[in-house]
Amino acid sequence: MEQARISEMLQEFLGDRVVDAGEFRGQHWVTVRPDSLLDALHYLRDTPELDFNMLMDIGGVDYSEHPVPRAWRFEIAYQMYSLAHNHRFRVKVAVEDDSVEVPSVWKSWRTANWQEREVFDQFGIRFSGHPNLRRILNHDDFVGHPLRKDYPINRRQKLSRPIENLLTDDPDWA
Repeated sequence: MEQARISEMLQEFLGDRVVDAGEFRGQHWVTVRPDSLLDALHYLRDTPELDFNMLMDIGGVDYSEHPVPRAWRFEIAYQMYSLAHNHRFRVKVAVEDDSVEVPSVWKSWRTANWQEREVFDQFGIRFSGHPNLRRILNHDDFVGHPLRKDYPINRRQKLSRPIENLLTDDPDWA
């Protein structure tokens, strides 16, 4: 099935809950509000002619310094794939700021567990209903979220352990 048709079907299903939709280089997407995410993804999964049974990736984007203004700061992108039909589709969630929580999808797709943790760690977006939302790439004492546009690039962080231990823990490393 063509992505344009998938986009049409999803937009018909969601109606005015779609905040944006588009296409770039053949890749179509639909952007929804956080409260419509589960409906959108479950529709893609549970509609037999779509059968998007695999969540391939979850990623985040910070648009705070983007030249094209948006009504929201962050987008969370869900890359869906259908094994049966060999087609892909992207659903994005518009997140105003880090005070907004996005519903966790880990109960429907277990791979979301670590992917949501990564988005939380790098962008600070919280996922409601996540069973273990804590840092996954940065240590617990890390301050901030490094993929935000306002994160100071020259910021010094406390190491997770002293540098001497880093060099002596693995004699083959040096």
